[in-house]
Amino acid sequence: MGEGPVVKLEASAYPRFARHESFHPRYGWLKKGVDGAASDPGIFIREDAVVQLGVGKNMVRAIRFWGTAAKLLTTARNDARPRQPLVVPTRLGRALFDDEGWDPYCEDPGTLWLIHWLLLAPKSSVPVWWIALNEFPGVEFSADELHDFVVDFTNGIGDWDDVQPSSIRKDVDCFLRMYTASTNQARTTGDDAIDCPFRDLGLVRPASQRRHFRFVSGDKPGLPPQIALYAALDFIARTEHRAKTATLSRLVSEPGSPGRAFRLPEEVFAGLLETAAESVAGVQLLTTNGVTQLAIDGPPNEIASEALRSHYAAGQLDGDATLAGPAAEEPADPAFVPSTDDRVAV
Repeated sequence: MGEGPVVKLEASAYPRFARHESFHPRYGWLKKGVDGAASDPGIFIREDAVVQLGVGKNMVRAIRFWGTAAKLLTTARNDARPRQPLVVPTRLGRALFDDEGWDPYCEDPGTLWLIHWLLLAPKSSVPVWWIALNEFPGVEFSADELHDFVVDFTNGIGDWDDVQPSSIRKDVDCFLRMYTASTNQARTTGDDAIDCPFRDLGLVRPASQRRHFRFVSGDKPGLPPQIALYAALDFIARTEHRAKTATLSRLVSEPGSPGRAFRLPEEVFAGLLETAAESVAGVQLLTTNGVTQLAIDGPPNEIASEALRSHYAAGQLDGDATLAGPAAEEPADPAFVPSTDDRVAV
């Protein structure tokens, strides 16, 4: 019936904490990281990286971390200095952020939703983000409550039980700064979006009680249907790549699912998938005996790649078109850039 295996934290995320240097991703950082790695795979270990990238030393490390966490950068062997691997763009990183890519300046709101999903997709390098959106039961909460839950949740899980609470605290604070949107539109400025564009997703808002927050569930007007479909198929490709069906309940409710990542109820997610299926071949949303399933006619990673191409109105990809599942994280062929002959302005 397309239920698939239950996804657990240790299979979904690495035990990595507080590696962002207390910086959430800022506007332009992801392209800066992809461009830098494309032109010089040793950029992040160069002594003059601060000059080349035009940011402070801690920001250099943060750019590398966020580019890697979003699966836009990956490591490559460094024969000259084996203990210091090189960093290169992934297929997906280059497809999105190359100068001739689909959305090099992150002008399409769908790109933020896509990157949000990639940060959480297995394996995630931001386990506190994964726990907060997939396992934390609170709707309205304080930073202390989220911190304490993560500490308790990770205790006793193999390599996870020696995590310092102070590191978890840094991650919780970064998570909340990254996603919490202002409720006062009069005080929202362009600087807020530049500081952290992910606030525009509207996933977390300040609660009425001081220093409390609230997860926002329900319709997400800025989430494009093809990106929602991509996330569903990418989830399947990473957790059960031979599956031909997946129940809607699994795609919405299971820990690690896109429904949890996007905070969507079943009826909203179903509407997005139905809309996307109108422009992407190989998928249908079917209901049999009261069970709604996403039916897949072909490899999920390949259909997911077509969903991205449909969203960005791009021509056929040069080289390998697989931009979903683990293959999307492989180093990009230096000659590979997406065709943009048919790309439309957003």
